[in-house]
Amino acid sequence: MKLEVLTIGTELLLGHTVDTNAAELGRAFAAAGAEITRRTTVPDRPEAIRVAVAEALERTGFVITTGGLGPTSDDMTKTVVAELLGKRLVLDAPLLASIKARFDRMNRVMPAINRTQAEIPEGATILANPRGTAPGLWVQDGRGRVVVLLPGVPREMRGLLVEEVLPRLLERQGGSHAVVRSRTVRTTGVSESAVAERVGSIEPDIAPLTLAYLPSVDGVDLRITAWGLPPAEADARLAAAAERLRAAAGEHGYGTDDADLAAVVLDALRRGRHRLGIAESCTGGLVAERITNVPGASDTFIGGVVAYADVIKTAALKVPLEILEAHGAVSEQTVRAMAEGAQRLFSADAGLAVTGIAGPGGGTPDKPVGTVWLAARVHTTTRAVKRVFPGDRREIRARAAQAALDLLRRLLAES
Repeated sequence: MKLEVLTIGTELLLGHTVDTNAAELGRAFAAAGAEITRRTTVPDRPEAIRVAVAEALERTGFVITTGGLGPTSDDMTKTVVAELLGKRLVLDAPLLASIKARFDRMNRVMPAINRTQAEIPEGATILANPRGTAPGLWVQDGRGRVVVLLPGVPREMRGLLVEEVLPRLLERQGGSHAVVRSRTVRTTGVSESAVAERVGSIEPDIAPLTLAYLPSVDGVDLRITAWGLPPAEADARLAAAAERLRAAAGEHGYGTDDADLAAVVLDALRRGRHRLGIAESCTGGLVAERITNVPGASDTFIGGVVAYADVIKTAALKVPLEILEAHGAVSEQTVRAMAEGAQRLFSADAGLAVTGIAGPGGGTPDKPVGTVWLAARVHTTTRAVKRVFPGDRREIRARAAQAALDLLRRLLAES
């Protein structure tokens, strides 16, 4: 089954709001065996909405829209679609009562403007929205073409998608369907070209699956996709291909799908019964944030210190002043002392340290912007590495936090 997605909202085009709905719809429909052939974004303007819906219906006959279902003047999706399909808007009394009851539960009087949300295109199926006042709508014209209207609020859209839209879609497909499914092998600490050299020879062997390389500040994800296969066959092929890719990626691979490197590191620390202390300079707490974003981190992570100024490096971490004077804050000697200092400060058997130049200023010919020293320490073994990262200040700091976690992961694996 082929369909198109239309996200509606001037704020999406201005960049004020990130269009997460389109990505959510893409994943969900692929898993249900439907192929999104085109994704379009238009502003809150009647003519733009009308043209986009009309053209999409001519191409595929099935369109999902998000946005423009609220009660205000810029919410016009429902009106435009009703006019396009030649349907009157009629007041649905039970829907109006449910909207009013929602306001009553919040001890609020329903504004008169919300009455318009109970007006639906004649003959449309109401998709109940318990998370908001804007219902979803399933509208079909005389030619069997379908427009599904969903709210733009991501939480509301997601709920309607799972509870109302996907079951109807599967029923429309007759219960048996092919799927589009993907799996991801996550790598870090290796460039896109280098990982391609490792896994490129596998690509012909995994056909009809396709392989895509997805670089980011965290590393390179290897995404394999099964197109139009029965669910069981797709899962089997993806599992086999993922295993081959993980083996080829070697020490650079750290997980699959939504694996988080911080969670992988915490699991390794638990297995070794280690407790971790962190010392950060240029990353300003990003490594500790990554760690504490993982539920249950407190059973392993003791604490961290942001030793931004040299005086804190000497006072809190006991980095010898002569090391700072001789080698500078961004050096192997300093980062090793920081890792040992964090280990000592938090009475931990594992330590992690980062110091560098995130920019945009502060670089020198010997230590350009992007220069970062990292150190991981387990018991009395310390591993220190130097990296020079590309990008702006935000990217350099994010890459440094990822690299620090990866350094500790590799040291734990060896020990």
